[in-house]
Amino acid sequence: MGDREKKYREKRRERAQKEGAQKEGAPGEWGGSLTVEAALLMPLVGLLLVSSILLFFYFHDKNIISSCAYETAVIGSTKAREKDGVDASLLDQAFQERMQGKCIFFPGARADIRVGDEEVTVTASAARGYFRLQVVQRAAVTEPEDHIRRMRRIIR
Repeated sequence: MGDREKKYREKRRERAQKEGAQKEGAPGEWGGSLTVEAALLMPLVGLLLVSSILLFFYFHDKNIISSCAYETAVIGSTKAREKDGVDASLLDQAFQERMQGKCIFFPGARADIRVGDEEVTVTASAARGYFRLQVVQRAAVTEPEDHIRRMRRIIR
C-alpha cells in the first residue's frame, strides 16, 4: 500500500468515528451492501434446499413403488403357474401390503394389475399436487418344470 492510500484510510476512519457510524471491529468499507446481498440470496438458498429435499423424496418413493410393483408382478407370475391361477384382486392386496407405510411423498399409490397367459403387468401410479408418477413392471409367466423335464430328456 502506498502512503496516499494509508492517509486516505486514516482520514476515513477518523471521520467515521466522529460521526459514530463505525462500530468497533466492523469493516467500514462494506457498509450495508453485504446485508442486502445476503437478503437477496437467502430465498434462493431456501428454494434450493426445499427443492433438493422434494427431489430426494420423489426418487425415494419412485424406487419403492417400482420395487413393490416388480415384487407383485413376480408373485403373480409364480402363482399364475398354479392350477387355480391368480386373481388380480389378490395381487392388488399384496401390492398394498408391500406399500403400507413406506412412502413419504406419495402415500396413496394405486396399482392396475393385468394377468395374461404370457405375462403379468403391474402399472402403479401416484399423484400429489403437481407431481405425478407412473411405473410399469412386467414378469413373464414361465414354466420351469417343463423346461427341466425337456432338458432331462435331451441329456438321457
